[in-house]
Amino acid sequence: MKRGFGSDNHSGTHPQILEALTRVQQDHEPSYGTDAYSETALQIFKEHFGPKAEVFFVFNGTAANVLCLKSLTKSYHSVLCSDVSHINVDECASPENLAHCKLWPLPTSDGKLKLEQLQSAIIRRGDQHFSQMKVISLTQPTEYGTVYQLQELKAIITWAHKEGMKVHIDGARLCNAAVHLNISLQELITDLGVDALSFGGTKNGLAFGEAVVVFDPSLKEDIKYYRKQLGQLPSKSRMLAAQFSAYLTNDLWKKIASHSLNMAQLLLQEASKIPQVKITQATESNVVFAIIPKSWVKALREEHFFYVWDEKTTECRWMTTWDTRPEDIMNFTRKMKELADETSSRPLS
Repeated sequence: MKRGFGSDNHSGTHPQILEALTRVQQDHEPSYGTDAYSETALQIFKEHFGPKAEVFFVFNGTAANVLCLKSLTKSYHSVLCSDVSHINVDECASPENLAHCKLWPLPTSDGKLKLEQLQSAIIRRGDQHFSQMKVISLTQPTEYGTVYQLQELKAIITWAHKEGMKVHIDGARLCNAAVHLNISLQELITDLGVDALSFGGTKNGLAFGEAVVVFDPSLKEDIKYYRKQLGQLPSKSRMLAAQFSAYLTNDLWKKIASHSLNMAQLLLQEASKIPQVKITQATESNVVFAIIPKSWVKALREEHFFYVWDEKTTECRWMTTWDTRPEDIMNFTRKMKELADETSSRPLS
């Protein structure tokens, strides 16, 4: 596949993280998280998220989300989420099938849930005929690349806790939001009272691996058994731990996020110069959403792959990543300008 803008899953492993993987293969280590590397990673997580943070490594993002939701719900509970959230659209009903909870998607225009609509969604409390609302799942940044501001999160989380509800954050790209807001991970998660976090690795330069982070000690005991039942307990845990240690050391997470965000801003800047390109969402993370003429899609994707988000409107998703280069963006937008010129020069039929 040529270099493109399809997904931050398409890029390889960041060199510093690859070096960390290589280092942990020199000797033997105990398995299932009892090794020194896993203990080091846990301490590094606590430095970023506070002393109450408990970490459980898993292999992929779907498992991280399912494990979080399973730890927060019972089988008669519902999870409020955005209609475009990953758990609702792209996880093949895993939350329902494996966490045994009901998803209750709410419509959004920018991927962000609003406090007012959440308040309106809480109905039939205590009604034995109705699934009980228990968890609010927020994606930060959202699937549209928009970012919840701190005051938005604080209002939702404070209200949720007053209602006896829990809050889960799908943070597959959480570090991008922290860099965009210019705050620490603790300020973004722990200080606001988030109950469970799916912390992304694969989309941020890791070869594989995600982390579930919980802050309530009462969740710790059950979650280790749930992880095993879900087939997500890594035997060679050090392979995941070493990657996260490298990612969270010496501000590598900030450097990766900053580069990805800067490349998205460059792409936004260059694409906005083309009249036929209509930007549809605020570019606050490492993604640009835009509507382009349908006739451009095939020619553009032959050189730089990307996904069409909405086939009806030809809204496209262009994602940048840790290894996106300015020349990638210039080549991509140059091709768009060529197509724009061809379109404008065609005689009217």
